[in-house]
Amino acid sequence: MEGLKDAGYEIPTPIQESVIPPVMEGRDILACAQTGSGKTAAFLLPIFHRLASRPPLPGAGPRALILTPTRELAVQILEHCDMLGYHSRIRSVAVYGGVGMDSQERSLKGGVEVVVATPGRLMDHMRYPYTTFERVEVLVLDEADRMLDMGFIPDVKRILRALPPKERRQTLFLSATIPPPVAVLSQEMLRDPVRVDIERPPLAAEGISHTVFPVGEERKADLFLALYRRRRFDVVLAFTRTKDRAERLSRFLKRHGVPCASIHGDRTQEERTKALLDFRTGKLPVLVATDIAARGLDIEDIGHVVNIDLPQDLDDYIHRVGRTARAGAEGDAFTFVTPKEERKLASIEKRLKVNFRREVIEEFAGKPSDEPSRDHKRSHKPPRHRPRKPV
Repeated sequence: MEGLKDAGYEIPTPIQESVIPPVMEGRDILACAQTGSGKTAAFLLPIFHRLASRPPLPGAGPRALILTPTRELAVQILEHCDMLGYHSRIRSVAVYGGVGMDSQERSLKGGVEVVVATPGRLMDHMRYPYTTFERVEVLVLDEADRMLDMGFIPDVKRILRALPPKERRQTLFLSATIPPPVAVLSQEMLRDPVRVDIERPPLAAEGISHTVFPVGEERKADLFLALYRRRRFDVVLAFTRTKDRAERLSRFLKRHGVPCASIHGDRTQEERTKALLDFRTGKLPVLVATDIAARGLDIEDIGHVVNIDLPQDLDDYIHRVGRTARAGAEGDAFTFVTPKEERKLASIEKRLKVNFRREVIEEFAGKPSDEPSRDHKRSHKPPRHRPRKPV
């Protein structure tokens, strides 16, 4: 309760109202709710209550294991652990890649009650005898559908084999969507679960306005820069489809005096952590990211989301634009669309039952930006001409 006061929580969210009571009763949970709905506190609060009110089982190792797909989400969950569990003196550690293993090893050897981990780095530690799960009472699989997208499901299954059987543990399975492979995994993991579905409200009613900007592929960087200079947005999270595009756009904006950073899979953990911190604290008004930032990250006061590249499907679009208009605020989603992407955009609009507003800025049919294209990067050599054979 002291942790709740510190966090400023007063009214539970729908997912918290639905999940906390059955978790307190010891039931397994299969919960489906959108990112930003309060899922983290929904599973952490009853876990902390359980750990603080029950004696540990004999043996060694953590009492609760939380698996999550990304480093950023692991760090964010650890922050919630430290805040909500501070007064109960429950020790927690985040185990993820991109940083050295030494400090994580010391924490695991020293004894912690809660481990928050990405599957790959956890399996690195599992090669050594100091990592044991014989005392695990609660397992949480967070953002399960994202783990499927990132190819983590085989690793998750290997970790499951090292845990006590499902009859001897409580398992909480949380996901924004439940595609068929995730549904199969939930059946393997869960024991007579309570199903919780928090219906996603219509996207158009969430305080988000949607604007589409038709643009040529080579003009996207110019268009973004022009919108920024015209003060069409202030704090903005820009999404690209690839790591290469994120890096090139970030360099392009810096060359033109726009304070920004990028986060993607090729950045070191130190670089990603600093970029997020600078963006959260307002030091940087622009953050360019791949879909690594589309889920789980809770960043307040993002006024605009810009889709530099159209996402692959509707769920990705919802997760991206859901970074704005959080906690009852309003926000804008700008989407850049090339002629080749029009059909995919029409499919998203049809499924959402929303007609996006279109805004055409004619000047971007002219000179391309100095952002190097993939073809320019590949080669600057003139084409080779083979001599024609005599007839």
